[in-house]
Amino acid sequence: MPVAATPAAPAPTPNPAPAFAPAPAPVPVAEPVAAEAPKKASWLSRLKQGLSRTGQSIGGIFIGVKVDENLFEELESALIMADAGLEATEKLLTALRARVKKERIEDPAKVKTALRQVLADHLRPLERAFDLTRAKPLVVMIAGVNGAGKTTSIGKLAHTFQRQGASVLLAAGDTFRAAAREQLVEWGSRNNVSVIAQDGGDPAAVAFDSVNAGRARGMGVVMVDTAGRLPTQLHLMEELKKIRRVIGKADATAPHEVLLVVDGNTGQNALAQIRAFDAAITLTGLVVTKLDGTAKGGTLAAVAAGSQGVRPIPVYWIGVGESLEDLQPFVADEFAAALLAD
Repeated sequence: MPVAATPAAPAPTPNPAPAFAPAPAPVPVAEPVAAEAPKKASWLSRLKQGLSRTGQSIGGIFIGVKVDENLFEELESALIMADAGLEATEKLLTALRARVKKERIEDPAKVKTALRQVLADHLRPLERAFDLTRAKPLVVMIAGVNGAGKTTSIGKLAHTFQRQGASVLLAAGDTFRAAAREQLVEWGSRNNVSVIAQDGGDPAAVAFDSVNAGRARGMGVVMVDTAGRLPTQLHLMEELKKIRRVIGKADATAPHEVLLVVDGNTGQNALAQIRAFDAAITLTGLVVTKLDGTAKGGTLAAVAAGSQGVRPIPVYWIGVGESLEDLQPFVADEFAAALLAD
């Protein structure tokens, strides 16, 4: 029988049907508006620092050189080494060459500035705001391989959604690992959010019960965690499909969002993950984590280019650290500026 794990929750009453403890009211986080600008500046600084290894390998090309074919050849190699992929590299260089020719740019520093603008334009199709209001509850199914930061991202998103005024319910759909349930319950406790969990059993049943509980409680968002798995584990991928189908039985319009959490350090391997999970459960968005210190910051350019048969799936959030505020919406201009900072 499913049990709701809540911070300091009372014991469930003995009813014949499964009973869930009442969800605690979200605790508003009051922060002065004046603090937002420094926070944003701090986030952009961390993003720049996180992408610095990639940025240095590309940016160093523009120092002490002429604007000629050698520069473009060096840039081509650097973009491929940054895991931008052949398709994205060709698109970026074609657009950059055209701009350099049209504007008659002869200063390498100005070529770098032009590349920053070309990269931002290339990445812009991945930029999309996450709509919290299009369903109530908004049911979000979250998948990812072990180690990608999936459960941590769920905790950070719970914090973000509450700050935007939405009540949140979490579903511990990873019933295979007790540590995963405990981690999610701990995030629930930190955010004062209820967690629906059970020992062992069917993760699809946990998802079904959570969607029903979310509707009964009038919650704004229900986030369903799933067991981390490799796309080569076909039986587990079939289970993901089952969870998706069962969520649809609890709410015919759900899941409203199907997110994949991807480790930003995995480079081209991320494309294989995106392609496999998209084929299994039809992804609606990505959360890219662990961009701090990566030399593979060009991977998002590969996603935008549709490399290796991957759809240009929206990137809702990117992460560069462990704190609650270190997961931020993806903005193409900010990403390009941080990657190719002066």
